[in-house]
Amino acid sequence: MPYRRRSGRARVRGRDEGQRLEAGRLGGELGERATLVQFSSAFCAPCRATRRILGEVAGMVPGVVHLEIDAEARLDLVRELGVLRTPTVLVLDAGGRVVRRAAGLPRKADVVAALGEAV
Repeated sequence: MPYRRRSGRARVRGRDEGQRLEAGRLGGELGERATLVQFSSAFCAPCRATRRILGEVAGMVPGVVHLEIDAEARLDLVRELGVLRTPTVLVLDAGGRVVRRAAGLPRKADVVAALGEAV
């Protein structure tokens, strides 16, 4: 997921790649093939657009689940994962391993491409 500073698009970071996250810590079940984890906040307009995009992708790709986490309610996880802004999206493989991370509003095509790394 590319980053364009002025357009508000997603910024890719490799910091957490390889780290495993368990379903219990995320508050939902992992997808059979991949999981899209979104960190959001209540008054974040890009978070609403990201929710729509990730929901559409999860609906299009069998075995993919979208989980949204309220960053303010899960400060422990936010600090552990170094989430600095919302929305932040983590792409997990079937085992819960982080394969991709991006901050900002992603494009649908970039999310689909990132899923290609996870499945």
